[in-house]
Amino acid sequence: MKEIVSQKIRQGRVLNAMSLQELADLIGVSKQMISKYENGNSMPSSKILIQLAKSMKVKLDYFFAPSSVELGDVNFRKRSSFSAKKVNALKEDIKIQLSNYLEVENILKIDNSFENPLKKKKVNSLEDIESVVKELRNDWEIGFDPIHNIIQLLEDNEIKVIEIDEPQNNFDGLASIVNDKYPIIVVNKNFIVERKRFTLLHELGHLLLDLPECDIKFEEQICNRFASEFLFPKSMVLKEFGEGREGISFKELIEVQRKYGISIRAIVYRLKDCNILSENRVAEFYRKLNFDPRLKREVDAQRFQTPEVSNRFEQLVYRAFSQELISSSKAASLLNININEVLENSTM
Repeated sequence: MKEIVSQKIRQGRVLNAMSLQELADLIGVSKQMISKYENGNSMPSSKILIQLAKSMKVKLDYFFAPSSVELGDVNFRKRSSFSAKKVNALKEDIKIQLSNYLEVENILKIDNSFENPLKKKKVNSLEDIESVVKELRNDWEIGFDPIHNIIQLLEDNEIKVIEIDEPQNNFDGLASIVNDKYPIIVVNKNFIVERKRFTLLHELGHLLLDLPECDIKFEEQICNRFASEFLFPKSMVLKEFGEGREGISFKELIEVQRKYGISIRAIVYRLKDCNILSENRVAEFYRKLNFDPRLKREVDAQRFQTPEVSNRFEQLVYRAFSQELISSSKAASLLNININEVLENSTM
Protein backbone atom coordinates (compact mmCIF):
# COMPACT_ATOMS: atom_id res chain seq x y z
CA MET A 1 0.00 0.00 0.00
CA LYS A 2 2.86 2.40 0.83
CA GLU A 3 4.25 1.92 -2.68
CA ILE A 4 0.89 2.79 -4.28
CA VAL A 5 0.44 5.87 -2.10
CA SER A 6 3.95 7.14 -2.80
CA GLN A 7 3.48 6.65 -6.53
CA LYS A 8 0.14 8.44 -6.53
CA ILE A 9 1.50 11.39 -4.54
CA ARG A 10 4.16 11.92 -7.16
CA GLN A 11 1.66 11.47 -10.00
CA GLY A 12 -0.73 13.95 -8.39
CA ARG A 13 2.04 16.52 -7.97
CA VAL A 14 3.12 16.11 -11.60
CA LEU A 15 -0.54 16.27 -12.72
CA ASN A 16 -0.80 19.70 -11.13
CA ALA A 17 2.57 20.83 -12.55
CA MET A 18 3.94 21.51 -9.08
CA SER A 19 7.51 21.28 -7.86
CA LEU A 20 8.39 19.54 -4.59
CA GLN A 21 8.77 22.93 -2.93
CA GLU A 22 5.45 24.26 -4.23
CA LEU A 23 3.56 21.24 -2.87
CA ALA A 24 5.46 21.40 0.41
CA ASP A 25 4.47 25.05 0.86
CA LEU A 26 0.80 24.22 0.27
CA ILE A 27 0.82 21.34 2.77
CA GLY A 28 2.97 23.02 5.39
CA VAL A 29 5.77 20.45 5.48
CA SER A 30 9.34 20.49 4.20
CA LYS A 31 10.41 19.74 0.65
CA GLN A 32 12.42 16.82 2.03
CA MET A 33 9.29 15.33 3.62
CA ILE A 34 7.41 15.43 0.31
CA SER A 35 10.39 13.66 -1.25
CA LYS A 36 10.21 10.98 1.47
CA TYR A 37 6.49 10.49 0.77
CA GLU A 38 7.16 10.07 -2.96
CA ASN A 39 10.07 7.66 -2.42
CA GLY A 40 8.09 5.51 0.02
CA ASN A 41 10.40 6.30 2.92
CA SER A 42 7.59 7.80 4.97
CA MET A 43 3.80 7.36 5.01
CA PRO A 44 1.71 10.55 5.33
CA SER A 45 -0.86 10.73 8.10
CA SER A 46 -4.57 10.80 7.28
CA LYS A 47 -4.55 14.56 7.97
CA ILE A 48 -1.72 15.12 5.49
CA LEU A 49 -3.43 12.90 2.88
CA ILE A 50 -6.58 15.02 3.14
CA GLN A 51 -4.46 18.15 2.62
CA LEU A 52 -2.71 16.52 -0.34
CA ALA A 53 -6.04 15.56 -1.92
CA LYS A 54 -7.33 19.12 -1.52
CA SER A 55 -4.16 20.63 -2.98
CA MET A 56 -4.16 18.23 -5.94
CA LYS A 57 -7.92 18.53 -6.56
CA VAL A 58 -8.49 14.76 -6.33
CA LYS A 59 -10.65 12.47 -4.21
CA LEU A 60 -9.00 10.88 -1.18
CA ASP A 61 -9.30 7.36 -2.60
CA TYR A 62 -7.12 8.46 -5.54
CA PHE A 63 -4.08 7.68 -3.38
CA PHE A 64 -5.08 4.04 -2.85
CA ALA A 65 -6.01 3.01 -6.41
CA PRO A 66 -3.12 1.47 -8.38
CA SER A 67 -2.66 2.78 -11.91
CA SER A 68 -3.24 0.23 -14.68
CA VAL A 69 -2.00 2.45 -17.50
CA GLU A 70 1.53 3.06 -18.74
CA LEU A 71 1.71 5.57 -21.57
CA GLY A 72 5.46 5.43 -22.10
CA ASP A 73 6.87 7.94 -24.56
CA VAL A 74 4.13 9.82 -26.37
CA ASN A 75 4.75 12.41 -29.06
CA PHE A 76 2.14 15.03 -29.73
CA ARG A 77 1.70 18.34 -31.45
CA LYS A 78 2.23 21.30 -29.13
CA ARG A 79 3.41 24.87 -29.15
CA SER A 80 7.01 25.64 -28.16
CA SER A 81 5.69 27.52 -25.11
CA PHE A 82 4.28 24.26 -23.71
CA SER A 83 6.81 23.50 -20.95
CA ALA A 84 8.16 20.09 -19.94
CA LYS A 85 6.26 20.46 -16.65
CA LYS A 86 3.02 20.96 -18.61
CA VAL A 87 3.82 17.99 -20.85
CA ASN A 88 4.26 15.71 -17.83
CA ALA A 89 1.07 17.08 -16.24
CA LEU A 90 -0.80 16.33 -19.46
CA LYS A 91 0.47 12.74 -19.52
CA GLU A 92 -0.63 12.18 -15.92
CA ASP A 93 -4.08 13.59 -16.69
CA ILE A 94 -4.41 11.18 -19.63
CA LYS A 95 -3.28 8.23 -17.49
CA ILE A 96 -5.86 8.97 -14.82
CA GLN A 97 -8.72 9.45 -17.28
CA LEU A 98 -7.84 6.35 -19.29
CA SER A 99 -7.29 4.21 -16.18
CA ASN A 100 -10.77 5.21 -14.93
CA TYR A 101 -12.23 4.50 -18.37
CA LEU A 102 -10.75 1.00 -18.49
CA GLU A 103 -11.80 0.29 -14.92
CA VAL A 104 -15.48 1.01 -15.54
CA GLU A 105 -15.44 -0.95 -18.82
CA ASN A 106 -14.00 -3.95 -16.96
CA ILE A 107 -16.65 -3.61 -14.25
CA LEU A 108 -19.35 -3.70 -16.95
CA LYS A 109 -17.53 -6.54 -18.76
CA ILE A 110 -17.45 -4.54 -22.00
CA ASP A 111 -15.35 -5.99 -24.80
CA ASN A 112 -12.94 -3.18 -25.65
CA SER A 113 -10.81 -5.10 -28.15
CA PHE A 114 -9.74 -3.14 -31.21
CA GLU A 115 -8.49 -4.10 -34.65
CA ASN A 116 -7.12 -1.50 -37.04
CA PRO A 117 -9.31 -1.63 -40.18
CA LEU A 118 -6.44 -0.12 -42.22
CA LYS A 119 -3.59 -2.29 -40.91
CA LYS A 120 -2.92 -3.83 -44.33
CA LYS A 121 -3.28 -0.56 -46.24
CA LYS A 122 0.08 1.07 -46.99
CA VAL A 123 0.12 4.82 -47.67
CA ASN A 124 2.95 5.99 -49.90
CA SER A 125 1.69 9.35 -51.13
CA LEU A 126 -1.05 11.94 -50.74
CA GLU A 127 -2.81 10.42 -53.73
CA ASP A 128 -3.39 7.19 -51.76
CA ILE A 129 -5.55 8.94 -49.17
CA GLU A 130 -8.77 9.04 -51.18
CA SER A 131 -8.96 5.24 -51.54
CA VAL A 132 -7.89 4.70 -47.91
CA VAL A 133 -10.65 6.95 -46.59
CA LYS A 134 -13.18 5.29 -48.89
CA GLU A 135 -12.19 1.89 -47.48
CA LEU A 136 -12.48 3.11 -43.89
CA ARG A 137 -15.88 4.75 -44.47
CA ASN A 138 -17.09 1.49 -46.03
CA ASP A 139 -15.71 -0.55 -43.12
CA TRP A 140 -17.47 1.73 -40.62
CA GLU A 141 -20.62 1.72 -42.78
CA ILE A 142 -21.06 5.49 -42.90
CA GLY A 143 -21.18 6.10 -46.66
CA PHE A 144 -20.25 9.56 -47.89
CA ASP A 145 -22.82 11.70 -46.11
CA PRO A 146 -21.71 14.47 -43.70
CA ILE A 147 -20.72 13.08 -40.29
CA HIS A 148 -22.86 14.50 -37.50
CA ASN A 149 -20.61 13.58 -34.55
CA ILE A 150 -16.95 12.56 -34.94
CA ILE A 151 -16.44 11.72 -31.26
CA GLN A 152 -19.43 9.38 -31.22
CA LEU A 153 -18.19 7.72 -34.42
CA LEU A 154 -14.75 7.10 -32.91
CA GLU A 155 -16.12 5.79 -29.62
CA ASP A 156 -18.59 3.52 -31.44
CA ASN A 157 -15.53 1.96 -33.09
CA GLU A 158 -13.63 1.30 -29.83
CA ILE A 159 -11.40 4.38 -29.97
CA LYS A 160 -11.45 6.23 -26.68
CA VAL A 161 -11.61 10.01 -26.83
CA ILE A 162 -10.19 12.04 -23.96
CA GLU A 163 -10.66 15.79 -23.78
CA ILE A 164 -8.00 17.90 -22.08
CA ASP A 165 -8.54 21.40 -20.72
CA GLU A 166 -5.68 23.52 -22.09
CA PRO A 167 -7.09 27.05 -22.36
CA GLN A 168 -3.89 28.60 -23.74
CA ASN A 169 -4.23 26.34 -26.81
CA ASN A 170 -0.59 25.24 -26.60
CA PHE A 171 -1.73 21.65 -27.16
CA ASP A 172 -3.59 20.31 -30.19
CA GLY A 173 -3.96 16.55 -29.90
CA LEU A 174 -2.30 13.16 -29.73
CA ALA A 175 -3.01 9.56 -30.64
CA SER A 176 -1.58 6.48 -28.96
CA ILE A 177 -2.05 2.77 -28.46
CA VAL A 178 -1.85 2.19 -24.71
CA ASN A 179 -0.51 -1.11 -23.40
CA ASP A 180 -0.39 -2.26 -27.07
CA LYS A 181 -4.14 -2.69 -26.82
CA TYR A 182 -6.22 0.44 -26.25
CA PRO A 183 -6.38 3.16 -28.92
CA ILE A 184 -6.90 6.68 -27.62
CA ILE A 185 -7.19 10.11 -29.17
CA VAL A 186 -6.70 13.14 -26.96
CA VAL A 187 -7.91 16.58 -28.03
CA ASN A 188 -8.02 20.06 -26.54
CA LYS A 189 -11.61 20.59 -25.39
CA ASN A 190 -11.35 24.38 -25.82
CA PHE A 191 -11.11 24.36 -29.61
CA ILE A 192 -14.00 25.62 -31.70
CA VAL A 193 -15.96 22.68 -33.04
CA GLU A 194 -14.58 22.70 -36.61
CA ARG A 195 -11.00 22.69 -35.35
CA LYS A 196 -11.77 19.96 -32.84
CA ARG A 197 -13.29 17.74 -35.57
CA PHE A 198 -10.31 18.26 -37.87
CA THR A 199 -7.83 17.56 -35.04
CA LEU A 200 -9.65 14.35 -34.05
CA LEU A 201 -9.42 13.04 -37.61
CA HIS A 202 -5.83 14.22 -38.05
CA GLU A 203 -4.92 12.16 -34.97
CA LEU A 204 -6.99 9.26 -36.32
CA GLY A 205 -4.67 9.35 -39.33
CA HIS A 206 -1.65 9.05 -37.04
CA LEU A 207 -3.37 6.19 -35.23
CA LEU A 208 -4.50 4.07 -38.20
CA LEU A 209 -2.31 4.82 -41.22
CA ASP A 210 0.72 2.77 -42.19
CA LEU A 211 2.85 5.77 -43.10
CA PRO A 212 6.02 5.73 -45.22
CA GLU A 213 9.41 6.61 -43.79
CA CYS A 214 9.38 10.38 -44.16
CA ASP A 215 10.05 13.61 -42.33
CA ILE A 216 7.56 15.01 -39.82
CA LYS A 217 6.38 17.72 -42.22
CA PHE A 218 5.26 15.20 -44.85
CA GLU A 219 3.69 12.97 -42.21
CA GLU A 220 1.64 15.95 -41.04
CA GLN A 221 0.62 16.68 -44.64
CA ILE A 222 -0.63 13.11 -45.05
CA CYS A 223 -2.66 13.27 -41.83
CA ASN A 224 -4.08 16.67 -42.80
CA ARG A 225 -5.16 15.28 -46.17
CA PHE A 226 -6.68 12.27 -44.38
CA ALA A 227 -8.71 14.54 -42.07
CA SER A 228 -9.86 16.71 -44.98
CA GLU A 229 -10.86 13.74 -47.13
CA PHE A 230 -12.71 12.12 -44.24
CA LEU A 231 -14.64 15.27 -43.37
CA PHE A 232 -15.31 16.35 -46.95
CA PRO A 233 -14.71 13.52 -49.48
CA LYS A 234 -13.61 14.47 -52.99
CA SER A 235 -16.84 13.14 -54.50
CA MET A 236 -18.81 15.49 -52.25
CA VAL A 237 -16.49 18.41 -53.01
CA LEU A 238 -17.22 17.98 -56.72
CA LYS A 239 -20.93 17.63 -56.01
CA GLU A 240 -21.07 20.81 -53.95
CA PHE A 241 -18.84 23.02 -56.11
CA GLY A 242 -18.55 21.51 -59.59
CA GLU A 243 -15.27 21.65 -61.51
CA GLY A 244 -12.90 24.33 -62.74
CA ARG A 245 -14.18 27.40 -60.90
CA GLU A 246 -12.69 30.87 -61.31
CA GLY A 247 -14.11 31.99 -57.99
CA ILE A 248 -16.23 30.83 -55.05
CA SER A 249 -18.81 32.92 -53.18
CA PHE A 250 -18.47 33.32 -49.42
CA LYS A 251 -22.09 32.15 -49.05
CA GLU A 252 -21.17 28.79 -50.66
CA LEU A 253 -18.28 28.33 -48.23
CA ILE A 254 -20.47 29.08 -45.22
CA GLU A 255 -23.17 26.61 -46.26
CA VAL A 256 -20.62 23.83 -46.77
CA GLN A 257 -19.05 24.64 -43.40
CA ARG A 258 -22.45 24.31 -41.72
CA LYS A 259 -23.24 21.09 -43.54
CA TYR A 260 -19.94 19.19 -43.19
CA GLY A 261 -18.45 20.68 -40.02
CA ILE A 262 -15.20 21.66 -41.72
CA SER A 263 -13.57 25.09 -41.48
CA ILE A 264 -13.58 27.53 -44.38
CA ARG A 265 -9.78 27.44 -44.45
CA ALA A 266 -9.86 23.64 -44.87
CA ILE A 267 -12.59 23.90 -47.53
CA VAL A 268 -10.41 26.25 -49.57
CA TYR A 269 -7.54 23.75 -49.35
CA ARG A 270 -9.92 21.00 -50.50
CA LEU A 271 -10.85 23.10 -53.53
CA LYS A 272 -7.16 23.30 -54.41
CA ASP A 273 -6.59 19.57 -53.73
CA CYS A 274 -9.49 18.72 -56.06
CA ASN A 275 -8.26 21.14 -58.78
CA ILE A 276 -11.36 23.29 -58.52
CA LEU A 277 -9.37 26.40 -57.58
CA SER A 278 -5.84 27.17 -58.74
CA GLU A 279 -2.94 27.66 -56.32
CA ASN A 280 -2.87 31.33 -57.32
CA ARG A 281 -6.52 31.82 -56.34
CA VAL A 282 -5.92 30.12 -52.98
CA ALA A 283 -2.81 32.24 -52.37
CA GLU A 284 -4.88 35.34 -53.16
CA PHE A 285 -7.51 34.25 -50.63
CA TYR A 286 -4.89 33.99 -47.87
CA ARG A 287 -3.37 37.35 -48.79
CA LYS A 288 -6.79 38.92 -48.28
CA LEU A 289 -7.09 37.24 -44.89
CA ASN A 290 -3.76 38.66 -43.75
CA PHE A 291 -4.80 42.24 -44.54
CA ASP A 292 -8.49 42.18 -43.60
CA PRO A 293 -9.19 41.48 -39.88
CA ARG A 294 -12.96 41.61 -40.45
CA LEU A 295 -12.75 38.95 -43.16
CA LYS A 296 -10.48 36.82 -40.94
CA ARG A 297 -13.06 36.93 -38.13
CA GLU A 298 -15.79 35.90 -40.54
CA VAL A 299 -13.73 33.06 -42.01
CA ASP A 300 -12.72 31.69 -38.59
CA ALA A 301 -16.19 31.86 -37.02
CA GLN A 302 -17.75 28.64 -35.67
CA ARG A 303 -20.92 27.61 -37.50
CA PHE A 304 -21.34 23.83 -37.14
CA GLN A 305 -24.07 22.99 -34.63
CA THR A 306 -22.92 19.69 -33.06
CA PRO A 307 -20.80 20.48 -29.96
CA GLU A 308 -18.51 17.39 -30.24
CA VAL A 309 -18.29 16.44 -26.56
CA SER A 310 -17.40 13.00 -25.23
CA ASN A 311 -20.11 11.63 -22.88
CA ARG A 312 -19.49 7.88 -23.11
CA PHE A 313 -17.38 7.54 -19.95
CA GLU A 314 -19.95 9.41 -17.87
CA GLN A 315 -22.75 7.26 -19.29
CA LEU A 316 -20.82 4.07 -18.43
CA VAL A 317 -20.27 5.20 -14.83
CA TYR A 318 -23.99 5.89 -14.32
CA ARG A 319 -24.81 2.59 -15.98
CA ALA A 320 -22.54 0.75 -13.53
CA PHE A 321 -24.05 2.67 -10.62
CA SER A 322 -27.66 2.00 -11.70
CA GLN A 323 -26.84 -1.72 -11.98
CA GLU A 324 -25.41 -1.56 -8.41
CA LEU A 325 -21.99 -2.64 -9.64
CA ILE A 326 -20.35 0.39 -8.00
CA SER A 327 -21.29 2.55 -5.01
CA SER A 328 -22.27 6.20 -5.16
CA SER A 329 -18.91 7.14 -3.63
CA LYS A 330 -17.07 5.14 -6.31
CA ALA A 331 -19.14 6.81 -9.04
CA ALA A 332 -18.37 10.22 -7.52
CA SER A 333 -14.66 9.37 -7.41
CA LEU A 334 -14.59 8.25 -11.06
CA LEU A 335 -16.43 11.37 -12.20
CA ASN A 336 -14.60 13.66 -9.75
CA ILE A 337 -17.88 15.13 -8.46
CA ASN A 338 -19.63 14.96 -5.09
CA ILE A 339 -21.99 12.14 -4.09
CA ASN A 340 -25.06 14.42 -4.07
CA GLU A 341 -24.55 15.16 -7.77
CA VAL A 342 -24.38 11.43 -8.50
CA LEU A 343 -27.60 10.79 -6.61
CA GLU A 344 -29.42 13.71 -8.25
CA ASN A 345 -28.43 12.54 -11.73
CA SER A 346 -29.46 8.95 -10.96
CA THR A 347 -33.04 9.59 -9.82
CA MET A 348 -35.71 7.82 -11.90
